[in-house]
Amino acid sequence: MNRIILQLFAIGFCFAIGQALQCYKCAIGIGELCLTTKTTCDSGELCFSGEGKAVGFLDLKMKGCLAVAECNQTKNVDFPTTSNSSTVYSMTKMCCDTDLCNAAPGLPGTSGLSLALATITALFIANTLV
Repeated sequence: MNRIILQLFAIGFCFAIGQALQCYKCAIGIGELCLTTKTTCDSGELCFSGEGKAVGFLDLKMKGCLAVAECNQTKNVDFPTTSNSSTVYSMTKMCCDTDLCNAAPGLPGTSGLSLALATITALFIANTLV
């Protein structure tokens, strides 16, 4: 009986880990340079990669977590914020829903494989402990 409870706990732990989406974060990058760290998204957020142009010619990049409602949209950032404003930069933010999927455009996430390996490892450890 204890063995079954321990195995159920191990499986539940793996699903709890799988719920927190991990993404790369880069506040702002210029050209191909975008220094990234890892971050954990809040509930209702997905990973995003943003690409845009500043003052019409300078390539910008962003990465991080984004609310689902703001995904797959292009937004202009204007300065000053009055009616006579000019666009400072335009950014298109595309979202994805697997761990670290915003590493680079077009690269698939690897969370399915990671979650499967974590589950197998947890079951193996649970069997050896009992």
